[in-house]
Amino acid sequence: MARELSVIVPVLNEAAIVEGLFATLAAQRETDLELIVCDGGSRDDTPALVSHSAAAFPFPVTLIGGEAGRGKQMNRGVAASRGEALLFLHADSGFPDPFALRKGLDTLAAANTARGDRNVAGHFPLRFRRSTPLPSFGFYYYECKARLNRTECTFGDQGYLLLREFFERVGPFDEVLPFLEDLRLAETIRLPAEIHTSARRFEAEGLVERQTVNAVIMNFAAIGRERFLREIPRIYRTQDRTGPLQLASFFRAVKEEIDRLPRQERQRLWHDTGGYVQRHAWQVPFYLDVRRNFSRGVPPGEGGTPLLDFYDLRLDRLTANRAGRFLAACLTRLWFRYVCQRSAGRK
Repeated sequence: MARELSVIVPVLNEAAIVEGLFATLAAQRETDLELIVCDGGSRDDTPALVSHSAAAFPFPVTLIGGEAGRGKQMNRGVAASRGEALLFLHADSGFPDPFALRKGLDTLAAANTARGDRNVAGHFPLRFRRSTPLPSFGFYYYECKARLNRTECTFGDQGYLLLREFFERVGPFDEVLPFLEDLRLAETIRLPAEIHTSARRFEAEGLVERQTVNAVIMNFAAIGRERFLREIPRIYRTQDRTGPLQLASFFRAVKEEIDRLPRQERQRLWHDTGGYVQRHAWQVPFYLDVRRNFSRGVPPGEGGTPLLDFYDLRLDRLTANRAGRFLAACLTRLWFRYVCQRSAGRK
C-alpha cells in the first residue's frame, strides 16, 4: 500500500533511545507515514524492541537487517519503502511540534511548485538536546549554521525530506565511506518546524574536536581525495562507539598520508585545499555575527548577519581569484603545520 511519507531510520545498538523515536513519530498529526528501521547488525536489544513495539503505534513499521554502514542501511530502507516522499532521520532526533511533518511536506510541495520541477530536498532547523542547560556558544553556532541554505550546511541530523522521484535521480547514497553519505543531496530548502537532535556524540567526543575532524574530512571529499580518506585509520567511529577524540593521532595519520605523496601531488593537494577554504571564508564573518547574537541572547537563526551580508556583497569577489586561493592555501598549510607540531608535543 502506498504511503504519503516513508520515514527511514538507520540504527546500530540504539536500544536506549529507539522507543523515543516511536513516540515522536506517533505524536505527529495529519501525516500518513510508515517507518522503516534499518538495522546494521545491532548486538543489543534494538531489533527486539522495534519488533515488540511496532504493533502499539498508529503506523506500519518495517524492520530490515543487513550490513552496517549508514549509506547502505538507508539505501536498503528506500528499497523497502512505499512512500511518495522520503524522510531520512536519525534515531536520536525528534519533533516538538506535532505538525512538523505535515508542515514539512506542505512546504516541500510548495517549493517544488515554485521551482517548476520536483528537484528539492528539505531540512529542518536544528536544535540540540544537551545534557546541561548551560549556554554554549559552540552548540549555538552550529544551530545557527544549520539554518542556512548554503553548501555543506545541511547534515543528516537535520533530517532530509524529498520526493522519491528526486532521490531516484540523484541517489543512491554513497556506500563506500562510512561518512559523508548525507552530503549528496544538494538543492535544499529550510522547513518550517524545528528538529531536536541529541548532542551525545559531540558531548562524548568533544565539539571542537569533532568539528575539526569533520572539516578535514569535508575538504578532502570536496577536492576529490576520498581514496585518501580511506587510508586514514580510525577516522570515523559509529554512534555506539563514541568517546573522546584524539586529534594527535588523527593529524599524525593525515600528515603521514600527505608526506607519502609525490611533491607535485602535494602541491596540487594544497592548491585545491586553498580553493575549498576560500569558498568557505564566509564562515569568518558569520562566526562574528553569531557571536554578537549569542551575547545578546537572540534565539538561533533570528539575529541579523550584517558582516556576512557585507562579505557576500563586497569581500567575496575580492578573494574569489587565484591570489585569494593561494593565500588561503598558505594560511591553511601554516595552520596544519602548527596543529601537527602541537599534536606531536602531546605524544
